[in-house]
Amino acid sequence: MRQLKIIVGKHPEGCVAYPLGLKGVVVGEGDTCEEALADVKSAIKFHMGTFGREIFETEEIMETFVAEVAV
Repeated sequence: MRQLKIIVGKHPEGCVAYPLGLKGVVVGEGDTCEEALADVKSAIKFHMGTFGREIFETEEIMETFVAEVAV
């Protein structure tokens, strides 16, 4: 079992969740943040079952934060 950091964003239409530290794109969504977390957990398990343990980045993410930039 491996611990992952998950980013969860709440939008007017619902919530979106995605993990950090994985190769490839894995996203979960739901009407609530709890649903989005459950969905992304299921997607991670599927991704891992399809591609194996090679999906994990080799270096651990030590800290996460949210920042804003103007583009």
